[in-house]
Amino acid sequence: MVAVTTAGRATAFSGIARRAGILSLAALAVAGAAGCGTAPPAPPAVRLELVDHAELLARVAAHRGKVVVLDCWSTSCPPCVREFPGLVRLAAAHPDAVACLSLSFDYEGIGGVEAAAGPVREFLRSVDAGAVENLLSREEADAMYAKLQLDSVPAVYVWKADGSLARRFDDDDAKRRLGRAFTYADVEAEVRACLAP
Repeated sequence: MVAVTTAGRATAFSGIARRAGILSLAALAVAGAAGCGTAPPAPPAVRLELVDHAELLARVAAHRGKVVVLDCWSTSCPPCVREFPGLVRLAAAHPDAVACLSLSFDYEGIGGVEAAAGPVREFLRSVDAGAVENLLSREEADAMYAKLQLDSVPAVYVWKADGSLARRFDDDDAKRRLGRAFTYADVEAEVRACLAP
């Protein structure tokens, strides 16, 4: 048997790794898990804040100097839920240059806004969206749709670092421009264009 000492612990390996004179990747993973005690850092905790239309615009304006991406979505919208992890990946890929915000339209004016917040938080936790600035409209969905001049979600806004709107992705725009529904690959391409010197 070949013994490997990691962080003061001896872990024995046998079989093919010993006969080949090397340690397999699996054996190294076991050695690391057994002795190192180093786990990947936990993702940031998910926070969800309530905003009205004016507060939303103030949040966007507060990130002037960065590219800003705002994903408008709802847990009741399958395309929104399917594409949302793209926003999480975008936040991870550009933590310093891009501000990623999400705005949930789950509050429809029935009951209290806090009742809508529970499922939204649960979904955001399930996709590790702690690096995203997560917002829930405290105005009922129809009022926020009207103020943002949206017909439906999903919709994604991309602002340049100077605060000007680079593109709004929504169903109408996508059908007219792309001939299909937009995806986060389209959003990412727009962000890259905004980041280019």
